[in-house]
Parts: sequence; structure tokens; C-alpha cells
Amino acid sequence: MNKDQVKGRVEEAKGAVKQAAGHAVGDHGLEAKGAAEKTAGKAQAAAGDAKAKVADAAKKAIDR
Repeated sequence: MNKDQVKGRVEEAKGAVKQAAGHAVGDHGLEAKGAAEKTAGKAQAAAGDAKAKVADAAKKAIDR
């Protein structure tokens, strides 16, 4: 795993917790902030996944 994958998944988890906490206490602002962080975390993790795939493909091409 690369840094973007790890950071993205951590942000996604933090966002999910904030979203759930906001929903539980009826704080729509906290719920929305959590949803936004969760979405940003997913995007960062996806970017990290893409980087990992490119790196793997490059390594396989070099090994041939």
C-alpha cells in the first residue's frame, strides 16, 4: 500500500464516524462534514489505487 491509499482510507473512516455521530445526535452540519470527508477519502484512496496499478504494470514491463 502506498501513502495515498492509507491516508485515503483513514480519512474515509474518520468521515464515516463523523457522519454517523452527526446522524445520531441530529447535527446536520457534522453529518454533512463527515460525508464530505468520507468522499474525499474515497477519492484519495482511489488515486492511490491507480498509482499502485501503474507501478505494478511498470514493474511487470521492466521484468520482461
